[in-house]
Amino acid sequence: MGRVAGKVAVVTGAASGLGLASSRLLAQEGATVIMADVNAEQGHALANEIEGAEFHALDVTKEQAWIDLFETVNRSCGRVDILLNCAGIVRLASIEQTTEDDWRAVHAVGTDGTFYGCKHVLPVMKAQGAGSIINMCSTASIQGAPGVFAYAASKAAIRAMTKSIACLSTENGYGLRCNSIHPYNMATPMLEGVQEQVRRGNPEAAAGMDQVWVGEADDVANMVLFLASEESKAVNGAALVIDNTATVTQAAVMKQV
Repeated sequence: MGRVAGKVAVVTGAASGLGLASSRLLAQEGATVIMADVNAEQGHALANEIEGAEFHALDVTKEQAWIDLFETVNRSCGRVDILLNCAGIVRLASIEQTTEDDWRAVHAVGTDGTFYGCKHVLPVMKAQGAGSIINMCSTASIQGAPGVFAYAASKAAIRAMTKSIACLSTENGYGLRCNSIHPYNMATPMLEGVQEQVRRGNPEAAAGMDQVWVGEADDVANMVLFLASEESKAVNGAALVIDNTATVTQAAVMKQV
């Protein structure tokens, strides 16, 4: 208990999946958690169940919405110690199938949303001389991911963005850290949606899905907690993988019987 006691955390994509799991754990460990999501009804309901959390509606694709959010949080809490950019969407399509609308939708939420969050939390953390920005990426930014082309491209952009922010802070003595987390398949509503789409569209490919290793949302939340805490004070610009060897093996990682 208390690994992030007294810290203020803003978490996007907080109404489900990795954002929700991370919000719960950060609050459990003593942080004041601002849960942000476009799904206001679900977000409010979940925040009411988490002691130390409150919900703010946020469309991450709108820059002004980010400016307003940080002004509100800074005014009410006096600081922002942690930003977890977790909002993202996926479209199941190769480059041959990806439409302009698909491309722009995925990048608006993932790439643009992360950019706006990082850009507008930077002056807050710079003034404090401390802070931890955590950007949710994916192993899709490390391996080839032809079936989720736009998503992989967005995550690769976020990975490079993360390293650039970390270097900026170090070179100029800002005192903040910026790291990315790269999960493999994790048990979340997003993965369930992709799997269901595969089952409907390609039963042959779906046949082996149940045999592939899938991690738990808490596996990622534990990494978020580490990066949010002072335990990771020397970790900056890192791309931390949670994949049970998926990015370093030639075959799919299968469930252990």
